[in-house]
Amino acid sequence: MGSSSSSYAPKTIYLDVDGKVQKVVFSRHCSPCDIKELLCSSSNIPRNTAIMMVDPEGALVSIDPTMPTNSPNSLYKVVPLSTGQLGEKEDMFQNVLSQVADQFSRAFRINELKTEVTNRLAMLEKRVELEGLKVVEIEKCKNDLKKLRDEMTSRGGGRVNCPCKYNFDDGKKVTPRRDVPNYPKYTLSQETVEALKKPTFDVWHWEHNEMLSCLEYMYHDLGLVKEFNMNPITLKRWLLAIQENYRNNPFHNFRHCFCVSQMMYGMIHLCNLQEKLTLTDMGILMTAAVCHDLDHPGYNNTYQINARTELAVRYNDISPLENHHCAVAFQILSLPECNIFANVDPEAFKQIRQAIITLILATDMARHGEILDSFKQKVDNFDFTNEEHVTCLKMVLIKCCDISNEVRPTEVAEPWVDCLLEEYFMQSDREKSEGLPVAPFMDRDKVTKPTAQIGFIKFVLIPMFETVMKLFPQIEEIMVQPLRDSRDHYEELKQIDDAMTEGSSFVFKLRKDFKKHD
Repeated sequence: MGSSSSSYAPKTIYLDVDGKVQKVVFSRHCSPCDIKELLCSSSNIPRNTAIMMVDPEGALVSIDPTMPTNSPNSLYKVVPLSTGQLGEKEDMFQNVLSQVADQFSRAFRINELKTEVTNRLAMLEKRVELEGLKVVEIEKCKNDLKKLRDEMTSRGGGRVNCPCKYNFDDGKKVTPRRDVPNYPKYTLSQETVEALKKPTFDVWHWEHNEMLSCLEYMYHDLGLVKEFNMNPITLKRWLLAIQENYRNNPFHNFRHCFCVSQMMYGMIHLCNLQEKLTLTDMGILMTAAVCHDLDHPGYNNTYQINARTELAVRYNDISPLENHHCAVAFQILSLPECNIFANVDPEAFKQIRQAIITLILATDMARHGEILDSFKQKVDNFDFTNEEHVTCLKMVLIKCCDISNEVRPTEVAEPWVDCLLEEYFMQSDREKSEGLPVAPFMDRDKVTKPTAQIGFIKFVLIPMFETVMKLFPQIEEIMVQPLRDSRDHYEELKQIDDAMTEGSSFVFKLRKDFKKHD
């Protein structure tokens, strides 16, 4: 078994030493140091002298036990290296390294890149500084303008050179938010996730932060964040900016925005719109719902036009509020930190913008008959591949969601009637004080809950939802039947009110007759 070790033959190499052939034999147990010492002694070179060995072609040969053997016809030459030669080798090596570094630098333009990065950093720092100063200056100008306006008002006893009777400058402003949003991220339970898809969702039990989280969830769940390549932090900032630009009106406030958006989300699921419309259509529907009443002042278009407000003048009496909602929506989206469509192709964004504007303008109730009639003409032969048909459907869907409170359970819907009447009464009181026309359905001396709701449900809501039902029969049980029940509920209330009024009149007449005979 030990024959393998004994069969090893000592390695023999042949050297050229000063023109003479030298034969050197060493065993496999020699170390590189032993071999070098052996070579030095064979070549009469002083010990501890640095040496190198080259083959006949001048190539270096490794001086260790693995070196290849040679023959007398292929001699290795042992070359001693002096200190100077070593220095030359080191200089040559350093020179090669310098050349390589220089070539790398030229190839990758490192110096130019460093200069460019430094310059761009300096420019960005300057821009940040200027933006900060600009914001400070703008705020200062706003304060100066407000002081000047107050001073002019106090001197003149009213507005100067302005026919508008409602000051829209007093509302919230679209302001940049460069900080990371700080509203907490709520983990929605499976029960909440399922409830969000239904019209029965109770919108009164949620704080603003929770509603923001629900809206954020809807965008993720529908695949809109992925489809439009949205930065999730930008989505948060956008939602915060949206919330900040809804006023604290009794009805047209952020909770109403959430109601409309949640109903849209519910209709998308209930009508299986993901299978019939594109993800871009989903994004347009949801974003229009979220933005549809931005910066609503609490006074409707009729007031704006009759009072000749700044908005009515600006938009030539044509849907002044809806045009304003659109303008505020795209002011917010123009802020880089709030632009959820920043990664969308410019041409695609142009089409998305136009579609969102079309839907928000469709929420003007003055256009209700026109839009519904157009949809009725298409619904019996509806074509989901026809762009005009789909646009008309989207307009009707946002209209349904905007006025859908009576689709919800009574305990959720009825508080909204109180909120709406409160806003109506605020407007009618103002109209009376300013000598403007007052609509009977907004006059606190003439309207009641039943009279306010019955006509609206019978002649606006039910006909519109029944038309949509032709295209999506599944909404009858969940959306149309609750409307019919709500109509019956308010008609019963009206009968009770009428009976009480009639009874009160009869008692009053009896008392009057009794006093006359007495």
